[in-house]
Amino acid sequence: MLPAAFLTHARFLLRRFCQHKTAAALAVPLLAACEGPLSTLSPSGPAAEDAARLLWGMLIGGGLITLMICVMLVLAIRARAGSGRGERFWIWGWGLGFSLPVLTILVGFSLWIGERMLARADDALRVEAHAARWDWEFVQPGPDGQPVRTETTLFVPAGSSFDVFISSEDVIHSFWVPQLGGKMDAVPGHVNVHRLRADAPGTYEGLCAEFCGVGHPFMRFTVIAYDPAAPMPDMSEYIIEDAQP
Repeated sequence: MLPAAFLTHARFLLRRFCQHKTAAALAVPLLAACEGPLSTLSPSGPAAEDAARLLWGMLIGGGLITLMICVMLVLAIRARAGSGRGERFWIWGWGLGFSLPVLTILVGFSLWIGERMLARADDALRVEAHAARWDWEFVQPGPDGQPVRTETTLFVPAGSSFDVFISSEDVIHSFWVPQLGGKMDAVPGHVNVHRLRADAPGTYEGLCAEFCGVGHPFMRFTVIAYDPAAPMPDMSEYIIEDAQP
């Protein structure tokens, strides 16, 4: 009676597992919806493209290591006592011999990607982003070429690199435009420089990615990349005041 009870319970668990597995499989298309204005997998600039490549590289590397562990578990379960390879084969051959090269490649790739994102001393356009609870102010060239200060909206030319000089008024915030690049903290008393570029004209959504208080969800902003060969968009409704360089 005992084995039969165990078999019945096992069949019940198998059916439950299959039901949940089917539900999970059907939910994948919804959970994998990676399009949208805040998607890091819809890059529109070189920094965001590099970040997406790094994400896929780490996903592939992590998948290979996970597959290796699953294979080792299956072999360990099927192995009989006193048979098979010794500990040296599993630890050095698989544990280190396989994992270490994969992790080394990923670390090297991430360092190379990170170096490509650094701001450099060149003629890139300079703009400023200043965070304060709970709003963003930007300084960029206006229609006449003179710096102007705008609220919640940054205007930059498409197709050209620009450096964002990021600062904070009060607490730590984080400047993030997912389709253009990674995050960069805004630290009180310090200025961080973030190199970005929008490949094509368009509107790109940004937000504060560091919890900074009750108004954190409202710290969103917009980056408008305009065609440098066309007239600049109307900035009048966003301008706070003229900004001295």
